[in-house]
Order: sequence, then C-alpha cells, then structure tokens
Amino acid sequence: MEPAGIALIAGLGNPGNQYAATRHNVGFWLLERLQREYPITFATEKKFKAQIGRFECNGRRVRIIAPDIFMNLSGQSIAPMAAFYRIAPSQILVIHDELDLPPGSARLKIGGGHGGHNGLRDIVSKLGASDFLRMRIGIGHPGVNKDVSGYVLNKPRSSEQTLIEDAIDKAIGVLPDVVCGDYQKAMNQLHGEAEKDNAGKDKIGKDKIEKDKLDESNGIELF
Repeated sequence: MEPAGIALIAGLGNPGNQYAATRHNVGFWLLERLQREYPITFATEKKFKAQIGRFECNGRRVRIIAPDIFMNLSGQSIAPMAAFYRIAPSQILVIHDELDLPPGSARLKIGGGHGGHNGLRDIVSKLGASDFLRMRIGIGHPGVNKDVSGYVLNKPRSSEQTLIEDAIDKAIGVLPDVVCGDYQKAMNQLHGEAEKDNAGKDKIGKDKIEKDKLDESNGIELF
C-alpha cells in the first residue's frame, strides 16, 4: 500500500487566453493562487505537454502539473508524469470545477466516478485507476444539461467570481493537511464550513456515487 499523502497536484483547465477567465479553468486559478503562497516556478515540459513545478509543504516535496492540452485530454499529461516519477494514483490530487456544488464551496473527495466531467474521464482512462483525490471547486449549475458546455466555457458573474475565489482560499488553507495525508481533518474543515455557509441546507458528506452513475448514463459531456 502506498503511503498516505500527495506527491502530485494537477490543476485542470483549458490552455489559451480565451479560456483563462472561464469557469472551467478554476483548477488553473488555484495553482496561480498557490504560487502566491509558495515559491513556485513553472517550466514547460514538452514530454508531459504541460507546465510543471514543485514546492515543499510541511517538509514534503510536491510536484505540480498544469496540462497545456485541452481539458478532455488531461490524462495525456498527468498519466505520463505520474509514471515517470513513479507516483501512484492514490498520491495524486486533481483540482477541478464542480457543477454539483454552488460557488463558494470546496470539497475534498477520495476516488469515485468522473460524474460526466471529461477531464476526470480522461484521467481515469489514462491512469487506469480512479482512486486519486479530487479537490472540487463549486461553480454552480446552469439549470439544464444542454446549457452546461456554454456555461463552463463562460466567465462567472462578479458575485460568483468572489465566491469561487473564497472557495479557492479555503482549499489552499487545508492543502498542508491534504499533502500530509490527513484527509479527514481537511474534509471536516471544508465540509464544516460549507454546512455553516449554507445554514444546514447543504448535505455534507452525501455519497455521490449514484449521482455520478446517473450523470454518466445521461451522457453529459463537458469540453
């Protein structure tokens, strides 16, 4: 069994200035915020089709990857890097946008399905495993599935942007615990804050496996 803790953090998004401010790029936003917290320098690594970097957190060295390819091909960057550095899927944290959470929410999840998210779908396919961790940053849902593609590829409203940035700050705050493998502590903090923020309306810790299966059967496609 691999030791608990994170050796690779992957932020998901689409490359190019036209996508930089869109909801689908919150994984990249978190990595940019992380750069302000830790001394991180990113460099282009062509063999991984990505920008990569590393930093130390609580005495542990953690590698970072931001794929330079489109969201639905994310696994083509992450899987080769994990293989090269002999990083097990269970030691990977993937940061991504989450339609099923409102703006302002950040949740940590261990394993599970892809829930219709094409970035996660490709990572699962290329890694051959789904037991990696996910930091889910809420962006809300447009209301109907046919509007999802346009919704994730557009900028959030200013009020939503503020909430998403708050969620990113919350995620950064628990990152040292996640890196060290104290997942329960991180979950308690993130999910406890969500419970307070939503005045008890948010269902903390609800099992999403059946929801993931439903989304997959509905064929929801994200860019």
